[in-house]
This record gives sequence, structure tokens and C-alpha cells, in this order.
Amino acid sequence: MLRWTVTFIILALIAGIFGFSGIAAGAASIAKVLFFVFIILFVVALIRGKKSI
Repeated sequence: MLRWTVTFIILALIAGIFGFSGIAAGAASIAKVLFFVFIILFVVALIRGKKSI
């Protein structure tokens, strides 16, 4: 999941450099959503791991 986030951030940066602002904005918003999903899943995994001990 984090790998996809980094991929979309790089895509947004490259698109922004070449002047494709619409593509850059779309890729950045996808990267932001994926990052927050990753953080939520990471926190849930930490909480579930502590309950099993």
C-alpha cells in the first residue's frame, strides 16, 4: 500500500514538472487517499497485535 502511495507521488511530481496540472492533481489526491488508508490499516494492525498478547 505504501509503495502505491510513493508511486503516485512520483507520478504527480513528474506530471507537475511537465505542466500536466490536471494529472498531477489527480495523482496527488490518489496518493493522499492511499496514504491515509495505509495509516489506518497500520494502526488497526498495531491494536490487533497488542490484544493478542
